[in-house]
Amino acid sequence: MAEEKFKDIKKVGIAGIVGNIFLLIIKASIGFISHSQSMIADSVNSASDIIASLMTFIGNKISSEPKDNNHNFGHGKAEYIFSLFISITMILASGKLLLDSTISLIHHDEFIFSWFLVATCILTIITKFILFIYTKTMYKKYDNILLKSNYKDHRNDCIVTTFTLISIICGFYGIFWIDGLVGIGISIWILLTGIGIFIESYNVLMDVALDESIQESIIKLVKSHKEIKNCYNFYSTPVGYQYFIVFTIAVDGDMPTRDSHKLANHLEKDVEKLDKIYKAVVHVHPVDL
Repeated sequence: MAEEKFKDIKKVGIAGIVGNIFLLIIKASIGFISHSQSMIADSVNSASDIIASLMTFIGNKISSEPKDNNHNFGHGKAEYIFSLFISITMILASGKLLLDSTISLIHHDEFIFSWFLVATCILTIITKFILFIYTKTMYKKYDNILLKSNYKDHRNDCIVTTFTLISIICGFYGIFWIDGLVGIGISIWILLTGIGIFIESYNVLMDVALDESIQESIIKLVKSHKEIKNCYNFYSTPVGYQYFIVFTIAVDGDMPTRDSHKLANHLEKDVEKLDKIYKAVVHVHPVDL
């Protein structure tokens, strides 16, 4: 399963790199020739997408490495480190785009309308939609934050380029100020997406606790064992996209040690069957009833 996951995410990264390089060349060429600020902004967005796909490729390679003496829980957090890099790239790119688009809007810059601009937008939307469907399918299969970052990026690009197309059509009718406005909108969209990915990655790297809904599922498993009188001292820490958890169960002090530990081992196996759980450790505390 792990090897299949690595290969599939690797394919997603390569597809993203190839597709975005293709779009970058076309959009940058047409954008600079026609002086369209929204198309230039879109090309910069494609450049950041190349970096994002490259980060996905590298992050996936590192995170797929098995655990060793120096990394007892594997290398799963590499996914979030590289996802953090992706978000920073998006935030920096959006800042540059916002500045350029604002200047263009203030100076009432005009661009040269061309049907090549329209064709480029349509080609971009089709290419990005295909990448979006492919990447989201892989995300649903593996629940990987790098894939999540990428599929959201592809989805955003479809929307962004649609607005670019609208601004270009407006330019055909002599309404050029829409071009700069769309460039500003694109930059803000990229900024907000980057911030969202940054927060999610940062939370995991800062060992945010397990989601409450999953905790409730674990508590439900615990309560299914009548021998367990209480459950407390619940701790969790992320290990890649999964969690290492530790908690204490209270049992009758008269229960034989062998039986109490057998109960704990059985509970650990049940908890580890949950998708988000990497490893569970259950501590037994005998109490007087």
